[in-house]
Amino acid sequence: MLLDNELQEIGSVAIAGHIRPDGDCVGSCLAVYNYITTYFPRIDVDVLLEPIPTIFYFLKGAMEIKNPEDVNKQYDLFIVLDCGDANRLGKAVTFFEHAKQAICIDHHVSNQAFADKNLIVPSASSTCELVYGVMDSAKVTKEIAECIYTGMVHDTGVFQYSCTSRSTMEIAGQLMEKGIDYPGIIDRTFYEKTYAQNRILGQALLKSRLYEDEKCIGSVITREEMQEFDVLPKHLDGIVSQLRVTKGIEVAIFLYGLEEGSYKVSTRCKGDVVDLSLIAVKYGGGGHKKAAGFTMEGDDPWALIQQIVADVKEQMSNR
Repeated sequence: MLLDNELQEIGSVAIAGHIRPDGDCVGSCLAVYNYITTYFPRIDVDVLLEPIPTIFYFLKGAMEIKNPEDVNKQYDLFIVLDCGDANRLGKAVTFFEHAKQAICIDHHVSNQAFADKNLIVPSASSTCELVYGVMDSAKVTKEIAECIYTGMVHDTGVFQYSCTSRSTMEIAGQLMEKGIDYPGIIDRTFYEKTYAQNRILGQALLKSRLYEDEKCIGSVITREEMQEFDVLPKHLDGIVSQLRVTKGIEVAIFLYGLEEGSYKVSTRCKGDVVDLSLIAVKYGGGGHKKAAGFTMEGDDPWALIQQIVADVKEQMSNR
């Protein structure tokens, strides 16, 4: 699949990704948006996403992102990026359903190829890596490179996760040659935290509990704690990864409160001890073997963690 070919004879395009957009989602959507606006200016193109984290505002096109609820039109082509299920498009799903044609580019193993044309590569480090592959590399500008590099950085944990391949590093090197400020991108969007974010991380670590002979770790941040520490869901990014790097831990589970009785779950693991995507699908979510997310309902979040730990234990016992 080459993006240039797919855009021939197209008058309008919508680009969207999953709800609660992260670095790979934002980066891939804006990379494609900037590619189209630069080389296909005749095309009417919109990016339809929920509000993105402020750390990504520096990316070109970030201020042009539209709330799906503010748009009323039909598109010739709908491009789905970094989203394994149409339901995870949120309010943008309406435009997906009414578009004349839909393309999906994704790396989630749980993706069921739900669009008209699909490029699903679970072994890829990120959707941004796949997006780079469908572009004419000679046309990748510095601004497009910044978007792609940002997404790759976030889905590889700065190239330390096992999804990082030789191809990943080669593409990263090509992006660096475009003149991007790659150390600045990493510092500003991955490592740098506000004082409030560091405090809520400390709270999550203090409350954490160990399970299964200290092979699993879990923690919870409630809605009340989010209000007390003055943080939003987007400020909780990275907590589950910090839990994961605890010595001896193989699986990390982190929950935070949504509306009453509902919790967003993030899971991470080391090695091949479990397939987290299978657990995520069980609860209506999705993701990858070593990183997956979903939503659970219940009054006691610690009981929900125990339920997930039981799923982990079942997989471990069958290996």
